[in-house]
Amino acid sequence: MNGTGEKAAEETPTRQETDSLGSIPVPAHRYYGAQTARSLIHFAIGTERMPIEVIRALALLKKAAALVNRDLGILSEEKAKWIVAAAEEVVAGKFDEEFPLRVWQTGSGTQSNMNCNEVIAGRANELAVGRRGGKFPIHPNDDVNRSHSSNDAFPSAMHLAVGLALRDGLLPELERMLDCLRRRSREFSGIIKIGRTHLMDAVPLTLGQEFGGYAGQLELVLADLRGRMPALYGLAIGGTAVGTGLNAPAGFAQGVCAKLAEWTGLPLYSAPNKFAALASHEPLLGVSASLRNVAAALFKVANDIRWMASGPRCGLAELRLPENEPGSSIMPGKVNPTQSEAMTMVCIQVMAADAAVGWAGSQGNFELNVFKPMIVFNILNAIRLLRDSCRSFRVFCLEGLQPNLEVLRSEVERSLMLVTALAPRLGYDRAAKIAQEANRRQKTIREICVEDGHLSAEEFDALVRPERMVGNGGGA
Repeated sequence: MNGTGEKAAEETPTRQETDSLGSIPVPAHRYYGAQTARSLIHFAIGTERMPIEVIRALALLKKAAALVNRDLGILSEEKAKWIVAAAEEVVAGKFDEEFPLRVWQTGSGTQSNMNCNEVIAGRANELAVGRRGGKFPIHPNDDVNRSHSSNDAFPSAMHLAVGLALRDGLLPELERMLDCLRRRSREFSGIIKIGRTHLMDAVPLTLGQEFGGYAGQLELVLADLRGRMPALYGLAIGGTAVGTGLNAPAGFAQGVCAKLAEWTGLPLYSAPNKFAALASHEPLLGVSASLRNVAAALFKVANDIRWMASGPRCGLAELRLPENEPGSSIMPGKVNPTQSEAMTMVCIQVMAADAAVGWAGSQGNFELNVFKPMIVFNILNAIRLLRDSCRSFRVFCLEGLQPNLEVLRSEVERSLMLVTALAPRLGYDRAAKIAQEANRRQKTIREICVEDGHLSAEEFDALVRPERMVGNGGGA
């Protein structure tokens, strides 16, 4: 830090906050308290902050807990009122700057849970008595954290944050991309092209069938992702420290889940086995695996389109992509398949994140998995990347790409694999020799058949009808 920065830091007014380890100075303008300040010192690791989606999910849970504790008679009406008011402001994003903690902290998420407790208590105290921070009249542990622990609150917030991010973010974008692929498949249903297997020429199909295949991939992975979501709706809240529910009154977990379900519209429920909910994360691992599958499907789509658009003179040149931006700082007029490149990079990142999540999910020791922040960070980041890249790829590539009809028609006429239609008439071996001869002499199958006397032109044209080689010609 430069001298000016050090001086500015020294001149920042502070107040003293306390925790079980003693007193520590906290910037006077901050709502958070001692445990957040300590975490900023001891976990200054990287730049990745705890995702704000997790913070807001925690705040929503604290609001629900305060209301349920009030209804159960273990929190006063007055305290509940101030906690709810402060938590609602956090959920609304009013105090996002109060949550500076890194992902790389304690594996239970305790620091972020306490960060949330302290900010809500600090703001509630300001609302109640006009003094920011502190522990009176609202205590971050005794009141805001009442009836729960970091060990059940944080995994509950993980499930809530991921469930909302999927429902409100990724799933709608995947549906829009699927609709676009289906529409483009219908639009391309009458366009015949040459298929490829092993990257080599194969028999014809329609461009619509090819895009219909992409739509089919997306249908499968979307259904798989939706199928994983119900397991997310079981929340660990009520398990407290190790899953026994110590210090959580009867009905607390059910009451919190009911309120969260009402507010979010997600069918949330109290997880029946709290020990599993604290010590393992199979529901989140399942979601991560589904995100990997989505990435694998999208990689195939984007990469195929990138190859089909290669050229425009010396590649496949079967598709023309929208010209969104210049492609080279040295080659004038060059345009690159940038949307495909961005999408495929995202897909690799998501697949790598799933590997990290899988390892993290295996690290539950006895009554607690202590890789929770890393798990939820990677999953939420994967959701965000897939959501944004789906929108970008659809809007700036899929919607505007066009088939190069001249190239597609020429490829069909030149293809050696049209000889497949002759195999029933001439036999496999004879047909193979025709294809080999056509390739050697750089002629079409039709030219070889007519020139070498295998078939007349009329016979060839009757047997080799590409439009009859593509099935129903659909694929939508």
